[in-house]
Amino acid sequence: MYKHILNKIDNYINMAQRKLLLFVLLSLISISFSFYLPGLAPVSFCKEAKEGDKCKKQVMLFVNRLDSIENVLPYEYNSFDFCPDPDIKKDEAPSENLGQVVFGERIRPSPYKFNFKEDKTCVKVCEKSYDATKPEDMKRLEFIKKGISENYQHHWIVDNMPVTWCYEVADSAQKYCSTGFPIGCYVTEGNQPKDACVISNQFSNPDTYYVFNHVDITIAYHDGEGEQWEGARLLSVKVEPKSIEHEEKDGQDACTTNKAKGVLGKKFTGTSKITYTYSVKFIARNELKWASRWDYILESMPHTRIHWFSIMNSLVIVLFLSGMIGMILLRTLHRDISRYNQLIDSGEEAQEEFGWKLVHGDVFRPPRAGMFLSVCIGVGSQIGLMVFITLAFACLGFLSPANRGALMTCVLVLFVCLATVGGYISARIYKSVGGERWKSNVIFTAFLFPGLIFGIFFILNLALWTKSSSAAIPFGTLVALLALWFGVSVPLTFLGAYLGFKKPAIELPVRTNQIPRQIPEQSVYTKPLPCILMGGILPFGCIFIQLFFILNSIWSHQIYYMFGFLFLVFIILLITCSETTILLCYFHLCAEDYRWWWRSFLTSGFTGVYLFCYTIHYFMSKLSITGPTSTFLYFGYTAIMVILFTLLTGTIGFLACFYFVHKIYSAVKVD
Repeated sequence: MYKHILNKIDNYINMAQRKLLLFVLLSLISISFSFYLPGLAPVSFCKEAKEGDKCKKQVMLFVNRLDSIENVLPYEYNSFDFCPDPDIKKDEAPSENLGQVVFGERIRPSPYKFNFKEDKTCVKVCEKSYDATKPEDMKRLEFIKKGISENYQHHWIVDNMPVTWCYEVADSAQKYCSTGFPIGCYVTEGNQPKDACVISNQFSNPDTYYVFNHVDITIAYHDGEGEQWEGARLLSVKVEPKSIEHEEKDGQDACTTNKAKGVLGKKFTGTSKITYTYSVKFIARNELKWASRWDYILESMPHTRIHWFSIMNSLVIVLFLSGMIGMILLRTLHRDISRYNQLIDSGEEAQEEFGWKLVHGDVFRPPRAGMFLSVCIGVGSQIGLMVFITLAFACLGFLSPANRGALMTCVLVLFVCLATVGGYISARIYKSVGGERWKSNVIFTAFLFPGLIFGIFFILNLALWTKSSSAAIPFGTLVALLALWFGVSVPLTFLGAYLGFKKPAIELPVRTNQIPRQIPEQSVYTKPLPCILMGGILPFGCIFIQLFFILNSIWSHQIYYMFGFLFLVFIILLITCSETTILLCYFHLCAEDYRWWWRSFLTSGFTGVYLFCYTIHYFMSKLSITGPTSTFLYFGYTAIMVILFTLLTGTIGFLACFYFVHKIYSAVKVD
């Protein structure tokens, strides 16, 4: 009877659990259907929109900065002599967040305007005239000529979607959809068409620059009939740039001619006129969904497509090596600890100590430059936690490519807010090595590396200012960054350091001898430099594939969206740095070399040196950047990335090694 009652109770409990689970799932589903990320909510469009309707009639087209893979310097749309921006209301103007400003994005309203479902042909936007006898006109044309020769690209935005230029890749049936399109093309003196001239229609005049003064815009939409929303939603906006010589028919410009518009050739004299026009066409694509409208862009990227086999192969190799290292280390340590404790328990006092137990009286001897080491560990911990949280948010979709500037904004805000962690860990490490100058420790933690990064960034910004680039940070934004640093980060660092110094020092498992033990002659494999060189190879091996795609997204203007893989690689990097450093630390201790403090940091931190070498290889083999300013900017930004990455990997190795040494000497009985 009791068994029957217990079974009934179990059934009721299981039923309640199932109902609770069903309720949670339904709640999550309802939240997912009703929740949109900020700035990513769908916008509906109607052909006849009245005041108070939820849908819009006018389709706004915004222009972003112009950039090039041959030049690091981006420029605003108004820097070129294109059609000027219109005057629009303040509430219709796009707002830029902190990340967009730091990245150099400059989104502005455009003179291209059209109403939903109103097809138009050859609409005149503006007309530009140039006189060869006027220096100011020639200066504007020279800037357009420079932009065409360096393959500068337009970046247009409609409904928070990039306007794409789709074309077939040479020697391939694949169609590539670029998020930008060129401002023109150049035919060299040898009558060799360059870049966009090859993809577009044929151009024949040698040493001539052709400007793309006409665009055919095709807008695909999903009609809302039978759906839960009113109106229609845009799916894609594609553009086909053309260079045409406009002809006047019946008092109006016609776009039907096949003759290209050449600008600034060798024989440019007199006056020239460039007419900018557009045609727009709306097509219904109800078989496609609004939620998947980015797919055709991401799937067509030839340079950012993840090679699944290569990624999985790399991960399997790294996991196998990490598992092998961990297994060997655990088995060896278990045998060592058991043997040491058995000797002490058996009372064999005459037995000599051997291996890593010999240095138990010196292993926690404070290192040289302990304050600088503690500052590196504090800032590195701050960076590591920032990266972990940022990647977690990115995996959840909060930092998708559609949410412009969100990634950089998240990085800056998290780095500032996590200053408490940096101050706390720096204080704890410094107190554990016997440091007493706590004021200097706090000041160095708050100002040394942030000041170094800001100093490099400010010098790079001066170079951008001198070139009038859109990537130059405005003075107001610099003041805002300084306010975040001095008004938020520094006080939080002091708070974290105060909490760290208030706590007692980390209790060490063994006492340190007063007289340092003499370190015997080391073999080649246990000397510092060879071990440090070897220590960074395996961690770098697990990231270099992802590093290629990240560099492509930064310098080749590709979209990076595989944050799930990046998060997995970050976890593998953390494990690999930890196990590699612990293994080498164990070998050093067995060789009676107890100087592990700085060596553990440099062993895994040397991965940053391999990163720098790879960026040099990438610059020389993959990029076509020319000019001293662009080269200076490339290596300046690379230096910032290398410093941050070195602090991150070095901190991972040090903390793992500190935990390892503390653990093994706690497990051994020492008289």
